[in-house]
Parts: sequence; structure tokens; C-alpha cells
Amino acid sequence: MIQTHNLGIQFGKRTLFQDVNLTFNKGNCYGIIGANGAGKSTLMRMLSGQLSPTHGTVTFGPGERLSVLSQDHFEFDECTVIETVLRGHTVLWDIMQEKDAIYAKPDFSDADGIRAAELEEKFAELEGWNAESDAAALLSGLGIKEDRHYMLMKDMSANEKVRVLLAKALFGNPDNLLLDEPTNDLDLETVAWLENYLANFENTVLVVRHDRHFLDAVSTHTLDIDYNKITLFAGNYSFWYQSSQLALRQQQAANKKAEEKRKELLEFIRRFSANVAKSKQTTSRKKMLEKLNVEEIQPSTRRYPGIIFTPAREVGNKILEVKGLTASVDGEVLFKDVNFQIEKGDKVAFLSRDPRAMTALFEIINGNRKPDAGDYEWGQTITKSYLPLDNGSFFETDLNLVDWLCQWSDDSSEIYLKGFLGKMLFSGEDVLKKASVLSGGEKIRCMIARMMLTDANTLVLDSPTNHLDLESIQAFNNTLQNFKGIVLMSSHDHEFIQTVCNRIIELTPNGIIDKMMEYDDYVTDEKVAAARERLYPAETN
Repeated sequence: MIQTHNLGIQFGKRTLFQDVNLTFNKGNCYGIIGANGAGKSTLMRMLSGQLSPTHGTVTFGPGERLSVLSQDHFEFDECTVIETVLRGHTVLWDIMQEKDAIYAKPDFSDADGIRAAELEEKFAELEGWNAESDAAALLSGLGIKEDRHYMLMKDMSANEKVRVLLAKALFGNPDNLLLDEPTNDLDLETVAWLENYLANFENTVLVVRHDRHFLDAVSTHTLDIDYNKITLFAGNYSFWYQSSQLALRQQQAANKKAEEKRKELLEFIRRFSANVAKSKQTTSRKKMLEKLNVEEIQPSTRRYPGIIFTPAREVGNKILEVKGLTASVDGEVLFKDVNFQIEKGDKVAFLSRDPRAMTALFEIINGNRKPDAGDYEWGQTITKSYLPLDNGSFFETDLNLVDWLCQWSDDSSEIYLKGFLGKMLFSGEDVLKKASVLSGGEKIRCMIARMMLTDANTLVLDSPTNHLDLESIQAFNNTLQNFKGIVLMSSHDHEFIQTVCNRIIELTPNGIIDKMMEYDDYVTDEKVAAARERLYPAETN
């Protein structure tokens, strides 16, 4: 259990939080949502003790242990992987260190013997004899193979370090667990493992994540941070979003009677509950259903970007043909002999265990990189717009946002350009910002505004949800579902892929898997799993 009492924090003249009184109970998982800069990470740092509040306190249940996902990837460089995980249970680790130090003494005294016996008792109570095997099981679940468990952290890749630090946070069944963006740099299989782990975790969890599928899978409650206000709701992200939108529509329907509105909300809860009850994630979801309350449903005050793509012309019969494409980096094959054709109506998600593969493919078909072998050909009717993974070169300029956007517009009038920026939530003085000083999320929104100007019928999107808040992701997602053209994309966002794409192409070093199916079916298909085992090198399986 975690409790906050009159918690508040102020930075200069800006008050971020004021008089926050919340209780986070055992058995619940709280998904924390809010716009970029709203204070999600700040709240987590205050709860963990890493940041002192301006006023108020944070307390835990008696004797309870707190575990936090470390963001410092170099802190444990001189430790082995298994030791790093064991350090996650600080009480057990301290006992192990003291016990080993006593046994190492050359002049072992009677007092040492008594203290060693006390430590051995505590060690047994904490199931210390199983600690190493439990740590190894966590590492294996997170994709770190046994032959790497005794390597030094400094010899692990950045991707592997993320997994080890996550295992460290989970180790020892902590009473309270704080996870800020826990799925960064995890592949989709490992994310699924973590979803299942947290859905069945019986203590208190708070998690910040911009992945709606993940939040839906693990959360029993939603903590909404909006305009310096923190509100706690029963239910996961989908319940919060759908119910708040329904309440907003009701608010706008002034002639609807209160009783009619209540019946509509109750019917929504009934339908939502029926759908959720069928989910695989039953442990946490059923807990969530018990607390859904019509009285808590409030209209959303969130601002969503107005993302609209309007193709100037329909695609013809020939869209894109790829023949024998091969690409590598420093002699390492990313994909080989790739062949496929894009057809009318295709919205394709490209996958790979190596994210560099999708970026290489997109850079090739957009003319920014030459393949090692093979070629490609776009149809004559195709007008494409590309959202690259690395947009840094677009913002190496002192132009303000209006002038920046003008570079890609046939209409140079300020009112016209401000209209597009306004749709991306840039208003007032924001439009006069220099492009070079924008945050990651602001840059993506500017790139989307640029894409909207093109009226393209084919969108190529390399990890489009990176750096975006949930409002922007939701708006982007809704637009792509209704888009009448072609979508070629990569993404770490499960819900994005599931709701937008009707075809999956997975790039491997030994060929491709090409399936016309929804993503949920793809990740559970036994034939697909067998093909993946066959096509990836053994060392990366």
C-alpha cells in the first residue's frame, strides 16, 4: 500500500501538484496517464523518494518493500547480471553480504556465530536459498539466456540491460512496484510476457506507459493527470477513454434527460464488462470490473490533435513491388531476398526482432538508402508521405514553426499554415517557436502536420507513436483506421497494429513471413511461431 498526504510540488512559480491525497491498495495495478509534461514521471519520483515534495508525505504499509525500475543503465556495469537482479531485493542482498563477510573472517568469534545464525534464519524466511534460481527464471522470461547470467553488465547490450533492470525491479515479489515506461526496447514477445506477469501480480503496482494495449492488459485503475489535477478512476485505459468520450457527448446533448444519460452509462458499463470478462487477462480484469461506478464517469477535458489525411487521388492497381531486397549493417544481415507486392486496401505492419530492419526497408523504398541487392518499383499513381524514425535533420534550422511548415506547402499564407499547426495543438505564441527547440513529441506533431499537407495516398510510418502522448496516439490511431489509402508502418504499439493493419510482413535474415491476418492472431499462430524459429538465427531466438 502507498498513501500520499497533502502531496504537492512546485518548480519556481509553477505548481505541478497540490494537495494530492491518494491511496494505492494491494492487489491493484494503477495505469498513470497524462499529456507529455503533465508530471507522470515527477509523481513516480516523489513516490519513490528520488524527488522531495514541496510539502506533504508519502507513506507505505508497515514493513513493506518498494521496488523501482532503474533508469540508469550504467549503475551496475561492474556487477554480474545475476548479481544485479539479486540487488533488487535490498533486504535479502544486505543479509547475503553481511553473512558472507562474517564467514570470510579469519578470526570467527562466538558473537559472529550468533549473528550468522540470526542472519541464516532471516535468509531462510526470505527464501534466500531459492533467490538465484528465481532470478534466473525472471531473466529467462525476459529473454536473457542462461549463458549470459554471469556476464558483467558492462558487456551487455543496451537492449539487454533494460531487461536485466526490469528483472531487478520485479525480483523478490516487492510489496510496491513502480514502473516508468517498462516496455521500452522490449520486443513484442517479451512485452506479452510482462503483461501476463503483471496481470497476475498480487501486490501494488503503478505503471507509466503510452501503450494502450499494455495498460488495458494490466491495469485495474487509471490515474489521470490533467491540468495540475490528479483523478483516480476504477477501470483500465479503454474504459476511461470510452466512458469519458461518452460522457462528453452526453454533456453536449443538453436536451437529454438525466435518467436517460444514467441508463446509457450503465448500459456502456454492462457491455464493457461483458467484453472484458472474455479477456485472457482475467485476474486483474475481474478485480477491475467489481469497482466500475457510473458516478465516477466524467467528460474528458483532454485536447486531441486533429489529424486528418485526405488523399488527393485514389491508388491505382500497381502500388509497390519489391524484388530480392537485401540489406545489412556492418556485415550483419538485416533481411535477405525480400519479395512482396502491396495491393489495394493494404495496411501493413512490418515486424522484426531487429528494429533496424524496418528502418532500413523504409529508407530504401523512400530512396534514402541503397540496398545490398534487389530493387523496388512504385506505381505511377502513388503519392507517398514518409515519417522517418530519425527526424533530426528536419529541425536543424532557426525557422519558426510557421516558416518551417511553409517549406512543404503550396499555400504560404500564415492563416492557412497556422490552421494546420492549430490542429496539432500549437496555438498562440507556440507557432513562433524555433523548430530547433521542440521536444520529441512536438517534433512528431510537426512532422504529422507536414504529412497532412501532402494529400498523399500512401503513408510510410517508422515507429509513429514514439514520443507521442496517449491523446496524440489515440487521434493518430483513429485517423489511420479510417484512412482510404495505403499504410506501411512499424510500431511497438500493440493496439496500433491490431486496430489499423490487415497484413503482417515480418523481416528476418533468412526471408519473410507474409500473412493476411490481424496482429492478435499473428502473435498466437503456431505456424507463424514455427516459421519464426526457422528463419531467425539460433543465437537470436
